[in-house]
Amino acid sequence: MILHAIEAGPRDGAALPLVLLHGLFGAARNFGAVQRMLAAGPPGRHVLALDLRNHGGSPHDPAMTYPGMAADVRATLDAMGLGRVALLGHSMGGKVAMHLACAAPERIARLIVADIAPIAYPPRNRRFAEALLALPLPQGLTRAAADAALAGSIADAGLRGFLLQNLALTPAPHWRIGLAEITAALPAIEGWQAPEGPPYSGPALVLRGARSDYVPDEARTACRALLPAVRFAALKSAGHWLHADDPAGFVASVAAFLQADL
Repeated sequence: MILHAIEAGPRDGAALPLVLLHGLFGAARNFGAVQRMLAAGPPGRHVLALDLRNHGGSPHDPAMTYPGMAADVRATLDAMGLGRVALLGHSMGGKVAMHLACAAPERIARLIVADIAPIAYPPRNRRFAEALLALPLPQGLTRAAADAALAGSIADAGLRGFLLQNLALTPAPHWRIGLAEITAALPAIEGWQAPEGPPYSGPALVLRGARSDYVPDEARTACRALLPAVRFAALKSAGHWLHADDPAGFVASVAAFLQADL
């Protein structure tokens, strides 16, 4: 599958291209200002943000495994003529990134995993998916009305706003994402299928939000087993959506890792 992409920065720059992969219910556009900041440098860098399958502007498909999503990213890079890249994935995108790094280490010069570990997680997201599936989508629906309708099942206003970015109101209200496909695949998405083959031995950074519980200390063992050269860092003022909570700190940490002489 060839994925929808948003590009920023010079294609012919000397810096290593950087590929960004979003998390569950997200989209390439969520990186927004962060992508532009990373592209501006210095040095100027080609930064490519991809919509994973069933998200954003990419095709929908019932199959949604991590090996399959990693293959989508690889096929998209091939189609765009990109060879070795730095790869950054947040949350679900981080699991995709780890799979691709293990499957094609010759393509991944550096790996950044944002607030996720190579472990299975408890089922946190089903109630959000079911709330979205249950939302009526009548003609004339407004975003405010959709937000009010979800408030009873999703109390966090920020989370509702994030999820409702996936709602298109014209020409008739509909979900841009493959909501039914995502919901059916949640056990695989929240779980973890270990990659086949050896670990990824290249430079790797696990960057977590200090106010997030997604990468507990005990998960470091799993990270080191899959990424033997891994480094760990934390953004003190950030939670799980660390690139939104602390964009300046996120960009500084990513840029420093990309430019470090390891």
